Amino acid sequence: MREGGCLCGAVRYRIEAEPADVAYCHCRMCQRAAGAPVMAWFSVPISAFAWTQGRPHAYRSSERAGRLFCPDCGSQLAFKVVAEPERIDLTVASLDDPAPVLPEYHIWVESRLPWFETTDTLPRHRAEREG
Repeated sequence: MREGGCLCGAVRYRIEAEPADVAYCHCRMCQRAAGAPVMAWFSVPISAFAWTQGRPHAYRSSERAGRLFCPDCGSQLAFKVVAEPERIDLTVASLDDPAPVLPEYHIWVESRLPWFETTDTLPRHRAEREG
């Protein structure tokens, strides 16, 4: 079991599955939502996830998906793809202990800011990863 939440502590969650499909996302929407050059995400089955305190606000950021964030402090916590109701994506940094959750690849590197580069050797995908 792992737990996480927002900056101010108003919204908390628990997961009862190992984080999977851990990725850095360089898309412009993530950049703007985070105010940062990249975001790290992981997925869990929705059946292994629960909000334990407070409830996030939802923002439909595209036809494809919505983002969930704390209505008090604005911390982005989750991402829900409309066509994939069986899973939820969560921000790695919102975990109480994010250090053990290691990214596996980069997506949307076609939007990577040219002045931001990581030195890892992880696979890089121009857009979203297929499969």
